[in-house]
Amino acid sequence: MKTSILFKTINFAFLVIGMLSFGTMRAQQTTGDVTKASDIVPGTTTTGGAIRVIDNRGTIKYIQTQNGVTILSNTTNDVTTTTFQLGGTLTNDTFIDVDGNVFGLDGIELISTETASTDATTESDHGTGTGYTILVRDEATGAVKKLLASDLDLVQSGQESFTATAGQTAYPLTGSPELPAYSQVWVYRNGVKLIANVDYTIASSTVTLVPSAVAPNDWAVYAGDVIEVQYVR
Repeated sequence: MKTSILFKTINFAFLVIGMLSFGTMRAQQTTGDVTKASDIVPGTTTTGGAIRVIDNRGTIKYIQTQNGVTILSNTTNDVTTTTFQLGGTLTNDTFIDVDGNVFGLDGIELISTETASTDATTESDHGTGTGYTILVRDEATGAVKKLLASDLDLVQSGQESFTATAGQTAYPLTGSPELPAYSQVWVYRNGVKLIANVDYTIASSTVTLVPSAVAPNDWAVYAGDVIEVQYVR
C-alpha cells in the first residue's frame, strides 16, 4: 500500500479528532462489530469499501467508513489514492453534544428577497421543491426538522369584542392567550381607544377596565358598550 493512502488515513484521523473536539457523539454505533466491506481495488471508481493498510509491525488492517462519510478512490492519476470526505447517507441516528462549546458555521449566504416555500414535502431531497423552509429543533428528541414559514408561530395576533353588562370590568379572552406588554395590546370602548395602564390593566389573558369618577375624565361601563381587544405578540 502506497504512502499516499497512509497520509489520507492520518488526515482522516485528525478530521475525526477535530469533529470530536466539538463534543461527544452519541447514538452512532459504539459497540459490537461492523461488517467488513469489500476491498477497494486501485484504479476503480468507488465511493465505499475497505482500504487495506499495513501497520509498523506488518499487520494487515482495514479502514472503512459509514454513517455519512464518503470515500472516493481515484481512477486515473494516483490510482492508489483514496480520499475521505464529509457527505453521504446517515445509516444511524447521529447526535453531536457540543457540551457547552460553540458549534457554528461561517460563510453562510445572507438572503433577503427569496420567497417562502409552499410546496415542501417531508423527507424530500434538494431540488424537488421551491422556495425556503426554516430549520427547527425538536426539543423532545433533538431531531432537526423543517417548517414552512406559514406555520411558524413566532408572531401571533388576536382580536375579540365583548358586549358589556352594566359595570362589567373584567374581559377574559377566549382560549386564554398570554397577553404581552401594554405596547402590544390595544383596548377600545365603542370605537374609542382607551389609555393603557390608566383606563385598563392586563394580567395573563384578562383585560380589566378601570373606570374613573374623577372629572373631566370620568367614565363608567354601561350595558351594551362594545369593548374590543387587539393584541400582537
